[in-house]
Amino acid sequence: MTQALSTLTNHQIRLAARPVGMPKASDWSHTSEPVAEPAEGGVTLKTLALSLDPAMRGWMNEGKSYIPPVGIGEVMRAGGVGVVVASKSDKFAVGDYVSAGFGVQEYITIAKDEMKRNGLVKIDLRAGTLTQWLNVLGMPGMTGYFGLMDVGQPKAGETIVISGAAGAVGQTVGQVAKILGLRVVGIAGGPAKCEWVVKELGFDACIDYKAGPGAVRAGLKEHCAAGVDIYFDNVGGEILDDVLARINRKARIIICGAISQYNNTTAVQGPKNYLSLLVNRARMEGIVVFDYADRYHLAVAEMAGYLKDGRMKSKEDVVVGLQTFPETLLKLFNGENFGKLVLEVAKG
Repeated sequence: MTQALSTLTNHQIRLAARPVGMPKASDWSHTSEPVAEPAEGGVTLKTLALSLDPAMRGWMNEGKSYIPPVGIGEVMRAGGVGVVVASKSDKFAVGDYVSAGFGVQEYITIAKDEMKRNGLVKIDLRAGTLTQWLNVLGMPGMTGYFGLMDVGQPKAGETIVISGAAGAVGQTVGQVAKILGLRVVGIAGGPAKCEWVVKELGFDACIDYKAGPGAVRAGLKEHCAAGVDIYFDNVGGEILDDVLARINRKARIIICGAISQYNNTTAVQGPKNYLSLLVNRARMEGIVVFDYADRYHLAVAEMAGYLKDGRMKSKEDVVVGLQTFPETLLKLFNGENFGKLVLEVAKG
């Protein structure tokens, strides 16, 4: 980079208040500061694109979780992809494309001793595009892959149901399950998403939860006549109860998320039908993707192969502009995104 970093401005979005219900404009502050030069062993990165994920809503809340909450006044946490613009590290060169915990900002300077904690790694654009590295080859893909393989323990011929089927995690789970020989039934919102899930991703069926009261129950009865062996849950709430009513003996329920509950102003509603786990000797287990970090490279290699040979597709919903972050994030909770929601910060 010919321009001195100190002459560049880093625009940032910080958490200004803990949201009550749906995040609003006053929960964010827009700040700027000069871009910092890296210290010895460190790097400075330019953000190209950020991953917007339902988990971000949980990171805004105070309280014990699998990861500390974002502090008031801190840059909002977000994974992303970008390019090295300055380096004093022997591991990264200017021009290298990388994945890291960028935060919602245009640049980030990472010290040598923070690289591992930040998740800074090189990415190979021959394996997938920048946006695919935020989807099938990124955290959503890793979540779907390890949730299915390690927690779900799929077997050919079984029936899997996936809520949030058209979202980032759901599309990966369903496509891997089809490759493994399972019957795959999705749940998604609206006929366009359901049609895409079946015609483009190859699911066996998809249930439109927006089709009216009782639509999910009726759809499960029609498409899972022999019961459900695996349920990959991204939404929680009533849909979880509907699926629990259809599970088979020794079923596995993977709890990945509960997007229907994240903006509740009252306590999260747990499953009312949980005794079905007892009756069916079934298991419900959570998946937190960070637990599998040392094996990401194995899943990336496998799914990059599927992308290359056409057995897997990767759909991203890209919105342009850092300043649009507050309203773009809400697309996740309104069911407006179609595919993996990505915020493009700068051109690659």
